[in-house]
Amino acid sequence: MGKIILTGDRPTGKLHLGHYVGSLRRRVQLQNAGDYERMFVFMADVQALTDNADNPEKIRQNIVEVALDYLSAGLDPQRCTLYIQSQIPELAELTTYLMNLISVSRVQRNPTVKTEIKMRNFEANIPLGFFCYPVSQAADITAFKATTVPAGEDQEPMLEVTRELARRFNQTYGEVLVEPNILLPENATARRLPGTDGKEKMSKSLGNCIYLSDDADTVWQKVRSMYTDPTHVNLSDPGHVEGNAVFTYLDAFSTDADFAEFWPEFKTLDELKAAYTAGGIGDMKCKKLLNSVINKMLDPIRERRHVYEQDIPEIFNILKKGSESAREMAAKTMDEVRTAMRINYFEDTELIRQQSEKYKKD
Repeated sequence: MGKIILTGDRPTGKLHLGHYVGSLRRRVQLQNAGDYERMFVFMADVQALTDNADNPEKIRQNIVEVALDYLSAGLDPQRCTLYIQSQIPELAELTTYLMNLISVSRVQRNPTVKTEIKMRNFEANIPLGFFCYPVSQAADITAFKATTVPAGEDQEPMLEVTRELARRFNQTYGEVLVEPNILLPENATARRLPGTDGKEKMSKSLGNCIYLSDDADTVWQKVRSMYTDPTHVNLSDPGHVEGNAVFTYLDAFSTDADFAEFWPEFKTLDELKAAYTAGGIGDMKCKKLLNSVINKMLDPIRERRHVYEQDIPEIFNILKKGSESAREMAAKTMDEVRTAMRINYFEDTELIRQQSEKYKKD
């Protein structure tokens, strides 16, 4: 079997620039490059329900939002398989088997799990489903024998759990599952895009996001209020680019062509950084540049989204066909899993023969 990509998102809201620069933009590039045998992109509604069990309508409504973001960003259902996690029951079965191959303490040591638990104030009362989602994620990946998972660096601890579980399964039962590798964004800055408020992570729950579907006016409102350098009070003051969200975003999104179009006084971002650091460059001018860069990037995405929004039944049809195709592959893997675990009772003709001979002798 050749190289296979698998990646996805929790449908808890529209996708934002952090999603786009962290993995979505790269997915489109990988899809178009054609270097992989298959590409699976899914909406992780089961995982989303682990901390939204009391509000399934939130997940239900955002399935279409995420699908629209996928398609408008450039994912092509003819070239990649788009599906919904809950529509593949084989994933729940594989999760159950993998749970037997990992300890509670190993999951507790996962730094991503620790961070997520703290973010959601789950320290005293962790839902079991949420606690076990690293194992569910491992099942999502190994059921499709994915070799490559495009993701941000914060997901590396999760991928390590997946590799450990695949290795443990193969050692215990036989070579069936594949150990995946993470594919980080090429731009190091893009691996963890901060929020517009300068906080470490862009997050829907923190309200510090710029969404792919935001119109130009909304983008400008958010960029205008972005965190910059609190010590840069006067125009002549030396500025600092470290920890300055505007420059972090420019690192992630701007190109030399953008400078030629929007601020020809500077040829590159490095030249602007040097001038800002020396003093004499205002924050608002930098924000205006960033606003132009972001809107230029989002314009074609908005246009495609508008087209797709005119035929929502077709969006559901795309997801239905993708889910059916994904389930076919997951079912094949599960046949191999059950055979390796020797729980394929009805297909095991040798077991039936042995048992028949045993009771004939009696």
